[in-house]
Amino acid sequence: MTTSRSRTPAPPGPAPDGAGNRTDYAGAVYGSMLAASVIAASAVHEPHPRLSLVLLLVITGIVFWIAHVYAHVAGRREVGRRVTWSEVRRVGRQEWPLVEAAALPALAVLVSPSLGTGENAWLALGVAVAQQVTWATLGARRAGASSGQAAVEGAVNLLLGLVIVAAKVVVGH
Repeated sequence: MTTSRSRTPAPPGPAPDGAGNRTDYAGAVYGSMLAASVIAASAVHEPHPRLSLVLLLVITGIVFWIAHVYAHVAGRREVGRRVTWSEVRRVGRQEWPLVEAAALPALAVLVSPSLGTGENAWLALGVAVAQQVTWATLGARRAGASSGQAAVEGAVNLLLGLVIVAAKVVVGH
């Protein structure tokens, strides 16, 4: 991210003044990969398979968000210092993109029958992989990476997403 005065990339992580000037999209990338994994692994044979998959996406995102918040707070804890609720809330806001990453794949699950894709989850899986690649590439660019570096990050994330897709094909869900 650049400012109008300096045109230099902002350092990754929170801004020194707490304004949240971040270039870290790890939560969004990880959440997208998590959503793709949930979709690929799901073989929901319930009376309402779309609703079940949407709930599974949202609940998994929330559980992993809580786990990430806990891990960050516990991992950064200093000996003899208590963890404050403001710190937990700050980390919770920072990690929230992990939950948000489930929104577009869940929406794709809901609208897929109206687009003629039936009850399957392939559209949602494609959306999850596409947003994973997009977030990784955008994060790299906002952190000051060159176009080539951003393309490599996007390609690596595409490869990871395609591994998940291949696993779905092999397992036969």
